[in-house]
Amino acid sequence: MKGTGPSSGTSGLDPGEGPRAEWTLKLYVAGSTTRSVIALENLRRICEEHLEGRYTIEVIDLSLHPELAQSNQILALPTLVRELPSPIRKIIGDLSDTERVLVGLDVRTRPGQADATGPVESHG
Repeated sequence: MKGTGPSSGTSGLDPGEGPRAEWTLKLYVAGSTTRSVIALENLRRICEEHLEGRYTIEVIDLSLHPELAQSNQILALPTLVRELPSPIRKIIGDLSDTERVLVGLDVRTRPGQADATGPVESHG
């Protein structure tokens, strides 16, 4: 199974540089299990809300391509790999904790700091 999200083309910036960076994400799954489906749904929602069309998602089914698990150092499923912007980052699980995913992908560093989508508002 393979899918892609919207991509706005070249932004004129290097990956990771400023708010218009392009994101390349790979989601490693094992067939159409409940956790795999939930992880993909959560990833699509997070990308639409926080990366606004600046991303590509590739879904890699390790039940069809088991050799990719070792070559890509995938130890648990589902696993999300951010290839761009570099450095590579990995998140294991169904991606249901949005804040953890945003911090793990480095879209948002910590609450109250600026992120890839712009400044974070602080209330209080």
